[in-house]
Amino acid sequence: MTWIRNILLLGQFVTPLLAAPSPTNNTGTGCAGVNALSPNCRPVEASHSREVYYIGGRYEADSTGQQVLVDQVYVEKLTPNNSGRQRYPLVFFHGGGYSGAAWLQTPDGRQGMASYFLQRGYTVYLLDQTGTGRSTQANQTVYPTRGVQTVAGTLRGFTRMEDFDDYPQAKLHTQWPGSGRQGDPAFDAIVALAIPLTTNNDALEISMRNAGCALLSIIGKSFLISHSIGALHPIILSDQCPELIQGNLNFEPTTIPFESIFGKPDSPNAGRVPTRKWGLSNTPLTYSPAAATPEDLRTVRVGEDLPSNRSCLLQADPPRTLPNINRVPYLAMTGEASQHATYDHCIVNYLRQAGGTPEWIKLWEIGIKGNGHFGYLEKNSEDIARVAEGWLRRYS
Repeated sequence: MTWIRNILLLGQFVTPLLAAPSPTNNTGTGCAGVNALSPNCRPVEASHSREVYYIGGRYEADSTGQQVLVDQVYVEKLTPNNSGRQRYPLVFFHGGGYSGAAWLQTPDGRQGMASYFLQRGYTVYLLDQTGTGRSTQANQTVYPTRGVQTVAGTLRGFTRMEDFDDYPQAKLHTQWPGSGRQGDPAFDAIVALAIPLTTNNDALEISMRNAGCALLSIIGKSFLISHSIGALHPIILSDQCPELIQGNLNFEPTTIPFESIFGKPDSPNAGRVPTRKWGLSNTPLTYSPAAATPEDLRTVRVGEDLPSNRSCLLQADPPRTLPNINRVPYLAMTGEASQHATYDHCIVNYLRQAGGTPEWIKLWEIGIKGNGHFGYLEKNSEDIARVAEGWLRRYS
């Protein structure tokens, strides 16, 4: 981890060498929040050219017999206007109930991850996953949606988790910009960013496999960057077209093996909901020896189930390996005050048991403290971006 410490210690000197300084933040009285829409306010995004495409899709008859396009995925291509270009593009996958817009700016009006990497010469691709946002589907029977993240859910899960007793680490949260409460501009911005998402995970995965590998076959070998449930897509793409992926970088991946965790050990069913029947996904993965059905994956619960460190479902011995997924370098990054600090070890241990060599950066162990689930949008987001950039450079 020496490379991480060097980046953090020298970042204030390295960053000006890599790119021009960021534009002035629009945080004054005249350009705060939505007031930045004024043409008199300077843009915070890095200078770039933008193109919009749809990848994948097929025609089928709807309920009236008319032909419609389905399974298409929205893609924005952002090309930096500076002269230096990095070799590998970055493809970003948003979390559940949000869209690719989450990578553009922070809720308090600073540059987002897209601009950070554009300034450093990376071509950036932003996707809306199938059934969400600008990839909403004509066939609502196949792609039903559920409602948006509520105010209560946002407070408890993202901006004011320190006010609740869901897990011990929540009390360490310090990095959300503003008060984190309803009526604060940054809070209202993250709530406004939330949109409905599809509940048909099988259809979502199948379409994203096909569209994602089609995109990579056009743009060439790329790094995949994800947040939360968006980490599902780097997994399934690594399974289907690993030769097109340079590495997978995942902020707070929500691919807990075989289940999701929403509550505490003393919650009903210990706060667990069965899902991802193929371990890390809802649709088949390539195991060795091959698994013909999900039932072939025998599991065992490992570890004491504590509020600060949840027990995990791993494979029973002898475990099958994941030969395709293991070909792609994998990084998980976890925030100190996020609920992910209680269970991301389950994902890392599952990949290790399956023969992989995943890396896991616990941000608090390298001096980046106080982050919740949306660390890449919080006050110290540039510190997190700098660590991510260091990992990308290692594998470039």
